[in-house]
Amino acid sequence: MSSPTLQLQTLPLQRLPLPNGFRPQDFLTFHGRDKLAVSESVTGNTLQKAIVWKDRPALLTLVFDLNVVKYHLALDDPLLHIGGEETLQLVQHILGLTQAIAGFEQAFATHPLLSAMIAEQAGLRVPVSVSPFEALTWAIIGQQVSLSAAIAMRRKFIQQANIRHSSGFYCYPSPAQVSQMSVESLRLAGLSQSKANTLLKVSELMLTGHLPLDDWLHHQVSPELIANSLAAIKGIGPWTISYALLRGYGWLDGSLHGDAAVRRAIRGLMALEQLSDKEAEHWLKPFSPWRALLAAHLWAWQSRSPG
Repeated sequence: MSSPTLQLQTLPLQRLPLPNGFRPQDFLTFHGRDKLAVSESVTGNTLQKAIVWKDRPALLTLVFDLNVVKYHLALDDPLLHIGGEETLQLVQHILGLTQAIAGFEQAFATHPLLSAMIAEQAGLRVPVSVSPFEALTWAIIGQQVSLSAAIAMRRKFIQQANIRHSSGFYCYPSPAQVSQMSVESLRLAGLSQSKANTLLKVSELMLTGHLPLDDWLHHQVSPELIANSLAAIKGIGPWTISYALLRGYGWLDGSLHGDAAVRRAIRGLMALEQLSDKEAEHWLKPFSPWRALLAAHLWAWQSRSPG
């Protein structure tokens, strides 16, 4: 990618030990779903992802090497300080390193339907978005469409925002940047009128302080409070809330019974022809407080199952 000449500020390469059994391929696969790689690129064991960091374009690089991850941040502003501790917390967050997965694996190690799947996928964690805003907006974009369609819309949405890092990558836009977009530009990205309105409303609420998604992350506000706040916004329903809590906050207990892929996986496990949302919700209930983590296992299991 061609790019202008800018003075970059780069955090020196840092090393973070990874827990035993960490599965880097899950993380790389999640971030490598858009093969056109306009905003993030996966090459071998390396991820490069363009983000907005303190209102500036930045490029986050993670390189997985045996039991460590090496990371650094390149910021298009030589005067803005990059905090080492802040960057470390970001990397820990997006890798899901604080997720309590051991309890889930122990609790269901002998489950008649799940034990083999859990054993084969031991160590599975949920990759988390850089920010709750990215997770929520991605969930809104992905409502009631196929994964391939959602990926294409997300790509066009990022390109319409047109926030570029000097590397040439497009950055996922911030609430302030999305608020400057028009309904027409969002419609050009393939979003419906209702999705465009919801994205703009979420951005407005964040800017006015009525939806402090980032503050809630840093102050560990209860998922129930966040869910209730999101439910009050037109265009945001139960699936969007649970998915945003999972990808934005690493909350592992959202019930993703409304997810078509989750229902397909449950049907496959139980050899069922049909399974309603309500039946899936009832089936998932005993797996609390790990229902969303189970959904992630079902996604992974289904992706590698033949047919």
